[in-house]
Amino acid sequence: MLGNSIFGNTMSMANKSLDYLWKKMEVVQNNLANVDTPGYKKKDISFEEVFDKRLRAASQTKSNTQMRQAISGADYFVYTPYDSSARVDENNVHADVEEADMARTALHYQYLLQTVTADIKRYQTAIKGQ
Repeated sequence: MLGNSIFGNTMSMANKSLDYLWKKMEVVQNNLANVDTPGYKKKDISFEEVFDKRLRAASQTKSNTQMRQAISGADYFVYTPYDSSARVDENNVHADVEEADMARTALHYQYLLQTVTADIKRYQTAIKGQ
């Protein structure tokens, strides 16, 4: 657990978030791949709200163990949301919406990855004493 002692819970949280964002991109890509498939129902992914609730509850306890458990236990789930706006072919994927979601998710992923990389570089600089 050297990583947790140096970084606190930052790396664990970043890891969970990156896993979620990667899966979100997969879900959106699958939706886009099926944009012309008759009867296909778009999929969505849930993570942020549950993760936020778990973190808030753990922070109330002021226990680092509870916080670590909240982070490690948080997970995403893929679901089919109810959407009555299906086309004539019963497909409810809107390519423009999915493409915007993909771009937003990819940017979020890149930003988080750059932030983690910058944090690691700062720690490396501090350790080297430069």
